[in-house]
Amino acid sequence: MRGKVQGVGYREGCRQCAQDLRLSGWVRNLPDGTVEVEAEGRARDLATLVLWCERGPLPATVFSVHARRIAPVGGDWFEIRR
Repeated sequence: MRGKVQGVGYREGCRQCAQDLRLSGWVRNLPDGTVEVEAEGRARDLATLVLWCERGPLPATVFSVHARRIAPVGGDWFEIRR
């Protein structure tokens, strides 16, 4: 995600949304000011997470989201990575 997405609770909100959807994966800040998310689960739930990512939490301003398919790794948790 690009925009004002660091320092606004984006990772915590994303983690909560993913856990509510029973997705597994992770979210982390990148040094360039963007946020990266990797998630796996049912297609419908992933689409819901992408919609959340496009909005983010209230103080965030999301300019763009780039989504792509990757191979699942079989995790069973969602975490914030540092």
